[in-house]
Amino acid sequence: MTQHIDISRQGAVQIIRVNRPEKKNAFTRAMYDAMWKGLAAGEEDEAIRCHLFLGVPGAFSTGNDMQDFLAYATSGGDMPELIGFLECLASLRKPVVSAVDGLAIGIGTTIHLHCDLTLATPRSLFRTPFVDLGLVPEAASSLLVPAVTGHQKAFALLAMGNDFTAADALAAGLIYKIVSEEAIEEEALKLAEKAAARAPEALQISRRLLKRQPEDVIARIHEEAKLFSERLRSKEAQAAFMAFMSRKKS
Repeated sequence: MTQHIDISRQGAVQIIRVNRPEKKNAFTRAMYDAMWKGLAAGEEDEAIRCHLFLGVPGAFSTGNDMQDFLAYATSGGDMPELIGFLECLASLRKPVVSAVDGLAIGIGTTIHLHCDLTLATPRSLFRTPFVDLGLVPEAASSLLVPAVTGHQKAFALLAMGNDFTAADALAAGLIYKIVSEEAIEEEALKLAEKAAARAPEALQISRRLLKRQPEDVIARIHEEAKLFSERLRSKEAQAAFMAFMSRKKS
């Protein structure tokens, strides 16, 4: 457990809860690092057979913490915690279940592309405002979303920044099922426990056959990250960030 990321275990399920409700679960670099380390430890632990991502009521995550991003954009540094987390997420052998209740913005949406079963409540909202901020897709979403939804819905989500309701996401194949707010965590845990109870080697092999090769996904993560980094330092992105922060202060 670390600040804003709670890691616990229920039976053979490792639960990673994003727990920063006062900021609607916006991710910091420290949070990425904690999730990365938690996933890696869970992969090494033979007693863990499934990972489960949870948020808080009303928000899985509103994406990256803007103060972190502005500091990154002006420092000329990189974000090894984010890339390490994404590489780890793309390389997992064990199944991953996730649950969304409310806002899932930016990487709050794209994390679930790497999950095997995602539940969402009716009030959930998926949005990737990359272009709105002068940026480009990340987390290999430019590879994974078109493969699931086709080009037009992928363009609507990733390039146009359109809102996808839970019903939209279900129809597009981005989530598995819609569940009530009251039942979502219980149902997500049941799914994770069911996955954990299956023959682990056979399930991991089946999962690998169903998913794209990790090498391809990681290559796209790095391609996007290079472009993302360039865009983050662009005048277009800087102006968009400043306008965003001004709106938040007003």
